[in-house]
Amino acid sequence: MDTERFNLVLRKHLTNLEPGQDLTADAKLKELGLNSMRAIDLLFDLEDEFGVQLPDDAMTDSTFATQGALYDRVRQAHDAGVSS
Repeated sequence: MDTERFNLVLRKHLTNLEPGQDLTADAKLKELGLNSMRAIDLLFDLEDEFGVQLPDDAMTDSTFATQGALYDRVRQAHDAGVSS
């Protein structure tokens, strides 16, 4: 799964991210402006972009805590072939 493509989708939902600012695996998404409403929109965008559906048990604060945690969950769904 393409990290660059993932970050392009993610960036659209982070209101506190400066243009050109790197998104590292430990980037805290709430500090970068991701709130619960944006998280829902982000989830839909990621599912559409990568053709996956995250399972209900993935809808936790820890999944949306950092770029790396969210990327890992989307990659797991992608690798498992869970389709939307």
